[in-house]
Amino acid sequence: MELFEKNTVISGLGISRIGRRTGIPGLELTLEATRSAIADAGLTAADIDGIATLGETPATEAAAALGIEAADCSFGFDTGGLLTPVMSAARAVAERRARHVLVYRTVQMLGGTMTQSPSGGGTQSPSGGGGNPLADPPEEPRAPGGRRPVKPFGDMDELLAAHAYSAANWLAMHCRRHMELYGTTKEQLGWLAINTRRNAGLNPLATFRDPMTMADYLAARPVSTPFGLFDCDVPVDGSIALVVSHADHAADCPNPAVRIEALGGSYGSGGWFHRPDYPKMASADAAKQLWSRTDLRPADVDVAELYDGFTFLTFAWLEALGFCGDGEAGPFVEGATRIALDGELPLNTYGGQLSAGRMHGYWLLHEACLQLRGQAGERQVPRRPEVAVAAAGGGPIAGCLLLTR
Repeated sequence: MELFEKNTVISGLGISRIGRRTGIPGLELTLEATRSAIADAGLTAADIDGIATLGETPATEAAAALGIEAADCSFGFDTGGLLTPVMSAARAVAERRARHVLVYRTVQMLGGTMTQSPSGGGTQSPSGGGGNPLADPPEEPRAPGGRRPVKPFGDMDELLAAHAYSAANWLAMHCRRHMELYGTTKEQLGWLAINTRRNAGLNPLATFRDPMTMADYLAARPVSTPFGLFDCDVPVDGSIALVVSHADHAADCPNPAVRIEALGGSYGSGGWFHRPDYPKMASADAAKQLWSRTDLRPADVDVAELYDGFTFLTFAWLEALGFCGDGEAGPFVEGATRIALDGELPLNTYGGQLSAGRMHGYWLLHEACLQLRGQAGERQVPRRPEVAVAAAGGGPIAGCLLLTR
């Protein structure tokens, strides 16, 4: 088995201003984060010989603005979902195709849509198949009068893809099924939201920092049953960047390098709901691959940064990664003591996408590295963590990284 990731480190971190409706151009946010990450790695733009990204600001545009000549390292690992650029960068440096690869993700809540495939290669599907569920849906033919045709007895995937554009609808079905199978409750989802808001209060960059009570959570307006407003992530403007380097650069890093111990990814298997183990998702496959590439086990993990585009996605990752059994995520988070900063498994320590802001999994990766470095400020986990997991994605796309200090 080729364990190329063990020859790689995350050497630099950068984050831009984060806010809602800032009006700041995407390129400006990108440059804030990328310049910070390059400096944090003890490098200059001239040292960067690879670049990988996931939509918004094109790599060519960022490279030109930074004054670097870098090869496109967006390809090479096409099943890592949102974290594919990071995994591709790791493969590139491990294979000596590059020494330092700059990776970034820039989002803008108004007017910004993801136009690249998870492999970063434009709008075409990656070789793993299954199409790009994050791309804009194709325009449908319209019936006379301009209305879209309705196919009440057609293929269910086609019907839902055409008429249920919100991810909230897709994931609400998964969550309802989980509730029916295991007795998961709305209040258990609420404990996750309350915990992330508590952590966000310690993060000066988080969007929402005021304390949340269970009454606040339950009173929020409904979105798609059982999800309410506080079950959904917060759109923001911002950019996060990191530098992936060959492991032999670790000794020269001005900040502690974070080693990539293992990775796992899955793309397209079973679609949204054709899995025989529904309501499980691609996260189950990605987690299985991750644990097959390391001798470490779930009990070795000191801090977990798990995707929370919706509360239920974190439940799915907790179970997929083996922190609890199938159907046990609800009781695992209940009371928010086990997942607190001083708990058994500190979870989404920066406030998550639910309260800090939606950065498509890159803020959680940034935070995992800060925790391992011991640089998370007021929200630093009290016992210095040595192993962290960062996981992103939902439905038919998923990627996860196991990181060590």
